[in-house]
Amino acid sequence: MVAGDENAYRQFHEAYCQRLYRYLLVVAAGNEDTAREVLQATFIRVVRHIKRFDDEAPFWNWLTVLARTTFLDQTRKQRRYVAFLDRFTRHAHQEIPGSQNGEADTQLLALLEHNLAVLSDEERELVERKYYQRLSVREIAIADQCTEKAVESRLTRARQKLKAGLLRQLKHEPPH
Repeated sequence: MVAGDENAYRQFHEAYCQRLYRYLLVVAAGNEDTAREVLQATFIRVVRHIKRFDDEAPFWNWLTVLARTTFLDQTRKQRRYVAFLDRFTRHAHQEIPGSQNGEADTQLLALLEHNLAVLSDEERELVERKYYQRLSVREIAIADQCTEKAVESRLTRARQKLKAGLLRQLKHEPPH
């Protein structure tokens, strides 16, 4: 697998898929959907970070650590998203200070919430980290292990999608 051999990956998948799934069922407290999601994400991490092991026991230990951290990452991500929606809906129900038209502000916030929900999970999380958690582009780049330029490009695309959706809805145009 380290050398990119597809047959090696197939053998790995065949040997460890069910075993890792059963492990994740326990970790996910019996939630089959979560276990399957985490299993897929774990396999992606295995492919990205595979290394040589001389024995099966350390390999299995490495797999379980990878699976457990993937589960924890996804759980945290889900909690952040739920907290984000909670903050956003609470904010949407409050009139913005200094505003002449609270109803228009509420409508605009509802449109923004709708358009945020249409973004991909990655884009929505990126917008949340930048504008709600107030992380810098550099902090996001370090956390995502990519360049600041890449983060800026992803933010620009996400903002463009939000803007296009908002403008389309404000003009009452159907989506493309």
